Amino acid sequence: MKQPTRRSFIQTGAVAGGSLFVNPVTLFSNPLETIKPEIINKKVYKSRDFTTEVLVAGGGMTGISAAISAARNGAKVILVHDRSRLGGNASSEIRMHICGASIMTGKPWRETGILEELVLTESVTNPQRSFEMWDLILYDKVISEPNITLLLDTVVFEVETEKDRITSVSAVCSPTEEIFDIKSEYFIDCTGDGSMAAQAGAEYMRGREGRDIFNESLAGDKSDNYTMGNSLLFFSRNFESPMPFNPPAWAKKYSSGDFAHRRISSWEYGYWWIEIGGLGDTIKDGHGLRHELLSIVMGVWDYIKNSGEHPDSENWALTWVGMIPGKRESRRITGDHILVQQEVQSPVLFSDRVAYGGWPLDDHPPEGMGKTSISPFRSISLKQPYSIPLRSLYSRNMGNLFMAGRNLSASHVALSSSRVMATCSALGQAVGAAAAECLKENISPKQLATDEKHITHLQQILLRQDQSLLGVLNSDPDDLARRASVKASSQTDTGKAENMLDGINRDIDDGKCHQWQAEMAIGNPWIELNWDKPVTMNQMQLTFDTGARRHLRLTGQDAVYKNQIRGPQPECVSDFIIEAHTSGGYREIKAVKGNYLRRVVLNFNEISTDSIKISVQKSNGDSLARIFEIRCYNE
Repeated sequence: MKQPTRRSFIQTGAVAGGSLFVNPVTLFSNPLETIKPEIINKKVYKSRDFTTEVLVAGGGMTGISAAISAARNGAKVILVHDRSRLGGNASSEIRMHICGASIMTGKPWRETGILEELVLTESVTNPQRSFEMWDLILYDKVISEPNITLLLDTVVFEVETEKDRITSVSAVCSPTEEIFDIKSEYFIDCTGDGSMAAQAGAEYMRGREGRDIFNESLAGDKSDNYTMGNSLLFFSRNFESPMPFNPPAWAKKYSSGDFAHRRISSWEYGYWWIEIGGLGDTIKDGHGLRHELLSIVMGVWDYIKNSGEHPDSENWALTWVGMIPGKRESRRITGDHILVQQEVQSPVLFSDRVAYGGWPLDDHPPEGMGKTSISPFRSISLKQPYSIPLRSLYSRNMGNLFMAGRNLSASHVALSSSRVMATCSALGQAVGAAAAECLKENISPKQLATDEKHITHLQQILLRQDQSLLGVLNSDPDDLARRASVKASSQTDTGKAENMLDGINRDIDDGKCHQWQAEMAIGNPWIELNWDKPVTMNQMQLTFDTGARRHLRLTGQDAVYKNQIRGPQPECVSDFIIEAHTSGGYREIKAVKGNYLRRVVLNFNEISTDSIKISVQKSNGDSLARIFEIRCYNE
C-alpha cells in the first residue's frame, strides 16, 4: 500500500475549503503533486476601502447615540463595533441596566434625547423585557438611519496620522475575512477603553490621581495605577422543583463572612459587586479576569445553593451566565479640560456645556472580591446635576478626535459618577452633533468649544434635538413659534398655555410648570399659535410629557428602568390633529395616532399661515393633555 505523504500547511501553502491555514499544524493527505497551483490564494483577507465624514468606533450606548446624532445632523457616518450586537454593557451579552441622573430621589432629571427615544421605543415594543429584543431595537434604530454604515464584528487595529490629525483607520472583520481601510474627516472614540485614541497617539490618563494632583478630597494620598474592576452577571429563575447545583472544581469557596458587606436578598439577576481586576490591567488581563470572574460567579452560586443560608433557593437554577465582563474603567483620554470632583459636587455651568451627569460619586475599591472584608463601594449622592463641557470630549493633542463615554477627560474621582451609560449616551449625542457641526463649518473641536458663536449654535442644535442642557433656554432664531402668541381652549391652574413658549421643554428643579395642561374630559382640548402676519413653514416639532417626574429609581431586574411602564407612558399624548389657518379657513395638515415618543418631528408641504392649532384627541391614559413645547420651522 502506498504510504500517505506528511506535509505542513505552512511549508506547502495547501488550501482547504478555500482558506489558507496559518497555524503550523501538520496532517496526512494526498501527495502534494495532486494540488493545482492556480487554486492557491494566499490573500484570504480581502481589503475594502471606505471614505466617510465621521468614523465612530464602538457601538455601545455611547457610540449608538454618537452615530445617530451625527447622521441626523447630516454627516455620513461609519459605525464600527467589535461585537455582533450593539449596546455594549447594556446588550444581551453583558446585561447591565442603564443608569443615570434619574437615580436622584424625587428629581426630574432623567436623560432625554436619543436615549429617551430608545427607552420609550423599548417600553412599547418589548413588553416581555427581553435583552435580546433590546439588541434588536438598537440594531433597527441604527440601520434605519440612511447616513449610517454599520460594520459589526469589526475591530479597529491600526490608525494612520499626519501631524496632529487622524487620516484613516484599518479595521478587521474576521467572520467575513475582510480588512477595511477607512478614511474620514473626524473620528469619535466610543470604545470605552479609548483604544483608537491610544493607537493614534492621543494623550491619556490611567489609574487614580493622588490628592495633590487636582486637590480632590476623595482622592487618595498618592497616585497609583489602580482602577475600578470588571463585573460578570448571571440570570436565574424558579423552576418550582428542586434544582441541585454541583460547582466545578475551579469555583471559589465562600462563607457567610465574605458577604458581610455584600447583600444577597434575591438571585434572579446577578450582583454588580462580583467585581475583580482593578489591581491589574482591565484590558490586557482580560482573559484571566474573565476566568477569575467565572470562578467567583460559580462560588457565589454554590454558596447560595449549598451553604444552607438561603433555603429559598432550592428550586432556583442558573439560566444564563455572562462570558463578557462589563468594564468600569481603563483609559481616560486627556482633553482641554479635565472634569474633577469639585465640578461634580459643586456644579459649574461651563460656557461649552453639552451634557450633564447626576449619578453619585460611586467609586469601587480595586481589590473587588479579592478583599471581601471591606465595602465594595463608596457612594456619595449628588444634590443636583452637573454640566459636562465639550472641552472634556475631544483630545487635546489630536485635532480631529472626539471621545465620549467612560474614556472622557475626567479624573478618577469624577469618572466614578460620569461613567454610567445614561450619562455616556448623552455625551455620545453631544459629540455626534459636534462632529457634524465641525464638518459643516470646517473647524476643529477646539474652535467649536471656544468660539462663543459656534458653541451657542451647537447648544441650540442639541436643545432642538431634545438633549437637555442645564440653564440653556431655547433661543433658536429659526424657531418661528418664538414669534407667536398663544391661546388655548382651556388650561389648568399651573399648566398655562404660555408655559409652552418659555424656552424650557421639561420639568426642572425650579418648582414651576413648563408645560401646557388641559383636562381631557372637556373633549379634544386645543392650543393655538398665532402670528401678526403669515409665516411660511414646512416642519413642526412637538415635545410631550413622558413621565420623567415619576421617580424612576433603577434596578437590575432585566429592565432598562424599574418603573418604566411597559407600553406607552400615560402622560404622553397619543392622538392629535394639526390644522393651519389660511385664506379659506382652517385645514388639516397632519393627524397622528398612537404616538408614544417624547419628541415628534412632522414634515409637510410648505404652507403660509397666521395660525396653527393642535387638537389633542387622546392621551395614553392620563387625565390631562400635556405639551411641553411646540417649534415651527421652514427647512
